[in-house]
Amino acid sequence: MKDILDAIQSPDSTPADFAALPLPESYRAITVHKDETEMFAGLETRDKDPRKSIHLDDVPVPELGPGEALVAVMASSVNYNSVWTSIFEPLSTFGFLERYGRLSELTKRHDLPYHIIGSDLAGVVLRTGPGVNAWNPGDEVVAHCLSVELESSDGHNDTMLDPEQRIWGFETNFGGLAEIALVKSNQLMPKPKHLSWEEAAAPGLVNSTAYRQLVSRNGAGMKQGDNVLIWGASGGLGSYATQFALAGGANPICVVSSPQKAEICRSMGAEAIIDRNAEGYKFWKDETTQDPKEWKRFGKRIRELTGGEDIDIVFEHPGRETFGASVFVTRKGGTITTCAST
Repeated sequence: MKDILDAIQSPDSTPADFAALPLPESYRAITVHKDETEMFAGLETRDKDPRKSIHLDDVPVPELGPGEALVAVMASSVNYNSVWTSIFEPLSTFGFLERYGRLSELTKRHDLPYHIIGSDLAGVVLRTGPGVNAWNPGDEVVAHCLSVELESSDGHNDTMLDPEQRIWGFETNFGGLAEIALVKSNQLMPKPKHLSWEEAAAPGLVNSTAYRQLVSRNGAGMKQGDNVLIWGASGGLGSYATQFALAGGANPICVVSSPQKAEICRSMGAEAIIDRNAEGYKFWKDETTQDPKEWKRFGKRIRELTGGEDIDIVFEHPGRETFGASVFVTRKGGTITTCAST
């Protein structure tokens, strides 16, 4: 790995130099282990500590297949799917790897007793497989997280509808929290030259998810003047949703859980902010009973911030905890977009 890093840091390295670099037999990676999936059994979610399940392992370099690339990772990022993987909720991701492994002889590589996690990267291409024409060793790239096969016409108009659509590093193996990652070449994009490795690695999953939900023709189609309710507005997904709303002339109503998170939203330019903890919203009376009175109180607060208008678009992702309130406060004919709801 030292020779690879030296080549990346040298201004004189050429594509031929990268192509000639020998690949190591193994590399370091962040993993979870299949034989530990029950380690948190009986614990509440809040008591499951990812630090106990995550390992730093030496793992063998995977076989490179057609349409794939091996990338030396210079930076990655932690998304909430990495937390889910590490606490084995809502499902163990080893079930995803087992199903993917049954798809073909080549995908059997992914069904391993360990899962290399991570769904973002910025790095340098080391090798490309047969059929890869757009990328070469030495190219500086970022990778988005969408892994697709596109053998079915269902995904030709919208790749998210491909029956074999998966999130790389979550539903596939060989993710980005490692020294080397295996990706499909169609996941790669040029690294913006004005960004550092860390800056380039950070936005991929959350930025593209927020864009699809709010802006794209496959999402809410947000327009100027829309009132957009954004849950978790200071987090990875929510902060991009807030910025998209502001940049697009919409009115973000940002829901956060602390004064510090409210200040993050203000620093982005948001003005309508609800601190749900400070205002004491409890949308569930108990584990099985929601509280419509709290929905109404929440809706009244929103109208105070919007000049009496209801919500046009809800940017959902918490799921069960907030979804009832989201439906209640959205205007007739409004839109609720969601992802990753648990």
